[in-house]
Amino acid sequence: MALLRWGLGRQNVHRSNRVLLLKLTVIIISVLLLCEYFIYYLVIFRCRWPEVKTLAHGDSQEPVLKAMFLADTHLLGEIRGHWLDKLRREWQMERAFQTALWLLQPEVVFILGDIFDEGKWSTPQAWVDDVQRFQKMFRHGSHVQLKVVIGNHDIGFHYQMSKYRIKRFEEVFSSERLFSWKGVNFVMVNSVAMEGDGCSICSEAEAELREISRKLNCSREQVQGSSQCEGEQRLPFSAPVLLQHYPLYRASDANCSGEDAAPPEERNVPFKEKYDVLSQEASQKLLWWLQPRLVLSGHTHSACEVLHPGGVLEVSVPSFSWRNRNNPSFIMGSLTSRDYALSKCYLPFEDRVLTTYGAAVSFLVLLVLAHFERLPSSLLSGWKRWRMHTRR
Repeated sequence: MALLRWGLGRQNVHRSNRVLLLKLTVIIISVLLLCEYFIYYLVIFRCRWPEVKTLAHGDSQEPVLKAMFLADTHLLGEIRGHWLDKLRREWQMERAFQTALWLLQPEVVFILGDIFDEGKWSTPQAWVDDVQRFQKMFRHGSHVQLKVVIGNHDIGFHYQMSKYRIKRFEEVFSSERLFSWKGVNFVMVNSVAMEGDGCSICSEAEAELREISRKLNCSREQVQGSSQCEGEQRLPFSAPVLLQHYPLYRASDANCSGEDAAPPEERNVPFKEKYDVLSQEASQKLLWWLQPRLVLSGHTHSACEVLHPGGVLEVSVPSFSWRNRNNPSFIMGSLTSRDYALSKCYLPFEDRVLTTYGAAVSFLVLLVLAHFERLPSSLLSGWKRWRMHTRR
């Protein structure tokens, strides 16, 4: 009888262990799906395109362009990138981007530089590998246009950049500097080349910007009836949106605020010209040449809004990577040829995700401990009787 009771108890324990294993499996899979997949839908679903004033043209309304702006993805390379860190960060950015495309349906996406973390160092093969990973993560349908601005980590700072690095970047992401769609003009600047020291790359970049300035001026003169630009292919009559990696000159982030601004201990640290921000001279040139109505930039990894002379608003877009921020975000813009409206879409907070994982682990531990405390005592006593019986 002792052996029979022990055998029945053992069957009950096996059955109980199987139930426990099933519970653990369901909980682990559910938490993983929530934290690594569904959370992006739950968070980004709350984002909405901002409303912008539109003018009527006959029987139709002025078209509105829906644009997403993000910055500083910093895809890790083969030198500084640990495989686990790369796997985690790239999965996060891929899920966030793909979810945003599906839920928000933007028409154009701009990435404001520092696509890669090691573009200034990477070998030809490493560059090809990094580009393939980027194209997988930021894949998009033909109905969405993806435009990329050069950053210092893509080609190096001024003393590191070369025509070779710029060329290989532009072979993948295009050398387009002026982009117009739905009556909205965008100017994409290689701000690394705005050093102002007369280097060949800098001189070519400035000459290109002066030519863009001339075309924009011709679009303005078109409305005034001037014949100075006769035969010129006219751009839409619209003040441009300036897109670049470095921010225009500002002394520091002291006047920046918000939950995704720089930490309080960093806001009063003075910015270094030509390193943290453009020089005052380069900033004045861009504002004078292009006369933008809006400026968007990256580089600082934190949010800021600055009003420049003439009432030109500059928005610094925070980093899109959880490696740089606990709370990444991107900007959603509704733009017409005359007006614009911006809103911010926050991504999941990393500390909340980690807290969820921690709570799940604690619950699993308690579940396992409670299970073993409920094991039938008859199993142990039956085992002892059976052992004594076999020794006789």
